[in-house]
Amino acid sequence: MSEVVLDHIQKIYPNGYQAVKDFSMTIHDREFIIFVGPSGCGKTTTLRMIAGLEDISAGTLTIDGSVCNNKEPKDRNIAMVFQNYALYPHMTVRRNMEYPLKIAKLPKEEIDMRIDHAARILELQNLLDRKPKALSGGQRQRVAMGRAIVRNPKVLLMDEPLSNLDAKLRGQMRIEIARLHKELETTTIYVTHDQTEAMTLGDRIVVMNDGVVQQIDTPQNLYEKPRNLFVATFIGMPVMNVLEAQLDENALAGQGFRLTLPESWNKILKKKGIKQGKNLKVGIRPENLSIRFEPSEQGLKGILDVVERLGSMTNVYMTMENGSKIVATLPGDVIVKDSESITLIPDQNALHIFDADTDLSLLYTE
Repeated sequence: MSEVVLDHIQKIYPNGYQAVKDFSMTIHDREFIIFVGPSGCGKTTTLRMIAGLEDISAGTLTIDGSVCNNKEPKDRNIAMVFQNYALYPHMTVRRNMEYPLKIAKLPKEEIDMRIDHAARILELQNLLDRKPKALSGGQRQRVAMGRAIVRNPKVLLMDEPLSNLDAKLRGQMRIEIARLHKELETTTIYVTHDQTEAMTLGDRIVVMNDGVVQQIDTPQNLYEKPRNLFVATFIGMPVMNVLEAQLDENALAGQGFRLTLPESWNKILKKKGIKQGKNLKVGIRPENLSIRFEPSEQGLKGILDVVERLGSMTNVYMTMENGSKIVATLPGDVIVKDSESITLIPDQNALHIFDADTDLSLLYTE
């Protein structure tokens, strides 16, 4: 069983900078885990501590039941795929993939069998005699993955493996990685700053910011039930709209708008002791807004600044009378033009409400 347990892991550098603060989670056997967050949030540092490339300042790392804090990387039975491929330029594809197996002194027959198996999975059979300089970016990344999986590691680590590829190739490689994980069933930990990769690949996602774990959850729960404002605005594209408001009877009232709340949500807020006049932040995802041209007391009123047509959908950017900027994702065939006055109506059941002081969700926090 290839289970990875991080128990209150910390990373503190000699200058006192704390890159990772009290990271705890259990990564189950065969699970595909994503670490995601902005640059400098600690996700790669955490991955490197698991790999043994960074010392652990505090806490305990256990892999497959064995404490690994002081184990050398080669003794952890893990494999890592790097952002820059890290292939040996003077070696052929076959020799690049053979190298870690020869270091491990495996028999030639075993090495050949593993190389052939990995080459078949990754469709590298016709590239085994080429050198890296003769390969495309996507082919080099497949070789890097092949060199990792031939070791039959207990845990496969990937550090932003697709960031050097163009958008089309990234989409293709996401599918390849998902297929590879399904076939190999290896416990996988994957670092990315790309939320599309995170949402499409991960069984669970770890959202990090400033060295702190903000939320660990399934992709759908992160989207529908963010624990705080950071997670809510990090997950989802275009970014969630956020407006300042106050609780006013059964509604959220802000400058130039009033949004009626479902009765069930009023009960939740009342149960949590949220009183009338409490300062709140209301989050509205762009896809939860619809357009209305006739006057309406409900909704957000303003002037269209930009219309962004994307084929199957249209993003419209609006400025409200109070200066707030709003983006809505509408059907691709919607007829709108710049400088038009419109009203955007939110789905009342899809609003997110956050405490203005703590930024914690008032609807989904445990």
